[in-house]
Amino acid sequence: MSLKPKRVVFDDVWKGLSHTLHQVISGGKVERTTWNDRFSDIYELCVSHPEPLSDKLYASTKQFLEEHVSERLKNLKSVGDENLLSNYYASWKEYSQGADYLHQLFGYLNSQYIRKQKISEADMNYGGFTIDTNEQLLEIGELALETWKRLIVESIRHTLVDMLLEQIDRDRGNRITMNHIVTQGIVLSFVEVERFKMKNPLKYYEEIFEEKMLEQTSQYYLREALLCIDQYTCRDYVIKVLHLMSDENMRCKKFLNGSSFEKVMREYQLRLVQDHLQFLHNECRVIVQKENREDLNNMYRLLHPLHNGLCVLVQEMENHIKQTCLDAVQSFQGENVSQQFVESLLAIHAKYSEMIASVFNSDQQFIAALDKACTAAINFRLNPKVASRAPELLAKYIDGLLKKCVRGMTETETDDKLNSSITIFKYLDDKDVFNRFYAKLLAKRLIYGLSQSMDAEENLINRLKQTCGYEFTNKLHKMFSDMNINVDLNNKFSASLKEGGAPVDLGVNFSMLVLQAGAWPINQGNLPTFAIPQELERSVQMFEMYYSRNYTGRKLTWIHNFCQCEVKMIYPKRTYFVTMGTFSVGILLQFNSAEQISFQDLEEATRLPDRELGRQAQLLIDGKLIVSDDAIINENSTFRLNLEYNNKRTRFKIMSTQKDAVQETEQTLASVDEDRKLYLQATIVRIMKARRALKHNLLIQEVIGQSQGRFAPSVSHIKKCIETLIDKQYIERTTNSSDEYSYIA
Repeated sequence: MSLKPKRVVFDDVWKGLSHTLHQVISGGKVERTTWNDRFSDIYELCVSHPEPLSDKLYASTKQFLEEHVSERLKNLKSVGDENLLSNYYASWKEYSQGADYLHQLFGYLNSQYIRKQKISEADMNYGGFTIDTNEQLLEIGELALETWKRLIVESIRHTLVDMLLEQIDRDRGNRITMNHIVTQGIVLSFVEVERFKMKNPLKYYEEIFEEKMLEQTSQYYLREALLCIDQYTCRDYVIKVLHLMSDENMRCKKFLNGSSFEKVMREYQLRLVQDHLQFLHNECRVIVQKENREDLNNMYRLLHPLHNGLCVLVQEMENHIKQTCLDAVQSFQGENVSQQFVESLLAIHAKYSEMIASVFNSDQQFIAALDKACTAAINFRLNPKVASRAPELLAKYIDGLLKKCVRGMTETETDDKLNSSITIFKYLDDKDVFNRFYAKLLAKRLIYGLSQSMDAEENLINRLKQTCGYEFTNKLHKMFSDMNINVDLNNKFSASLKEGGAPVDLGVNFSMLVLQAGAWPINQGNLPTFAIPQELERSVQMFEMYYSRNYTGRKLTWIHNFCQCEVKMIYPKRTYFVTMGTFSVGILLQFNSAEQISFQDLEEATRLPDRELGRQAQLLIDGKLIVSDDAIINENSTFRLNLEYNNKRTRFKIMSTQKDAVQETEQTLASVDEDRKLYLQATIVRIMKARRALKHNLLIQEVIGQSQGRFAPSVSHIKKCIETLIDKQYIERTTNSSDEYSYIA
């Protein structure tokens, strides 16, 4: 084929071309050579000499399509309404395929003539002149579809749409329908005729079909909802509606364009769910309390698509979890209350976490409800003025896991339980109270060597640091540092005793712990007086001399009530090795020189206060190491060594609890209150130093926001701290406003 322009007789070329066009658009067979020849014909017409015949080719093709489509319209009208849908679909399928082929065949005309003459969207929108869209040249494929829409669809669209809607209605009523491929094909033809449009290609489909279809859907489900409400209970109504939803979902895929799915489901939800939301919400409490997973999942699936549809179900779930936790924690009795408290809450948390994952698809609203419920239950107080016991119980539970006395539990099981305990810790409001109780129990484990694993201790502290930050665990880390330093200190002290010409013999195995005063939760105020037994005095003096030589500027304060000794007791029948506190040792050593000692003699020898001496003596009486004729110890009591003492165990401990548990708890809480005052004052000063001036309410909000990681401060507590800082002249009220404060530099 020559590409050089030449003179062409249009009628001669068109005669062959029109015959091929008829075959293509009618679904006939076209030989490959003929197809190639027609490409050449179109090219020759577009570049003919002396002038191109593109405009005449376009006009003739347009006339051909109009005549062909008009003939198809006559045929469709002649078949009758009963066969209209099937004949329309068959005719459309054949025509639309032919239109695609024609679009390819006229590719040169489309690219070199029509697109160059076509007015762009930018010209139409911003060109500044009026354009008649009816005069727009259309590419041949688009022209074919536009001709079909104008001559056929517009002529019979009302009949078509009514019959299509009837088919959908018959399907909803489980009546016999036409092949869904035919129905869907016709529906999609309303979209296909506009597929060349760049702007709003679905507009025609929405106007002639979708609007009526949605109206029909709304009316159908309005009737269906009223019918189901009368016939079914709420539980059965939910099941029925979900069944209808599944059917409608399948129906959308069978009959409609994808753009209509969401709109149809919106109508479905509006009529079956939104209009009867109160009816459904009233059932939420019942199904939550029964914890029927199938019913809960059905209700969730039904309400989830609606805006705020789940609010009542979420709230009922939160209330139910909270009440379940409260019922569990308020029924504990016995010695292992801490274990019951933590493990019961963990079991409840695990149960509902699994339920939320499986039933509610890990919905964040339900996860938040679980967190709120657990927080409320764990920090619940019958009396708002009394502190929650949760921090103390959690600290004791962890203490029980980390002590050497734990039996029947592997290291992995212990680690898992410690990991789980962090879950409860995260829900605590008073994390500073937990910190204080935990620090006291940790101090006892470290001082008395009760920890079963130092690695487990450090791992737990690292988890606490990840949760609350370095400041929260700073003192805990220092306690571990002291223990590591003391190992080296004891080794160096022992080595110093062997230096020189004559090694020093202390007479006892002696080791000590030097602890930083600010890091350890040990009260150094009001320490009881005590006269160190002669047997230990040399050891204490030698260590003090060594320490003063090597660490200048430091002062040692001996805390004897935390010291312990292992005493060898030789009885006629058996020898015992008893671990006891230093105060108890000071009393027992007096019986080396006398079989009977009075209370006054013991007081003079040990220098212990009356109350402490009485407690220590009672401890030895309870251990049956000494006896007294008085049921209640007083200043006139006398004590005798129990020479008939007998015990199956040759090694045991008699350790003193320094204070009653209730008194120790009260002291801990009191120290926490003092710490909180200082923390809040420091927070206020830090905020005011950065902001310089701040309104009262804004200052309160910022203090609460910065303190929430440690505890939940009350507004009244913050106000007292503000007044304290005003008295200390850190801040002042501004002269212009009584509710504004300024920082005093």
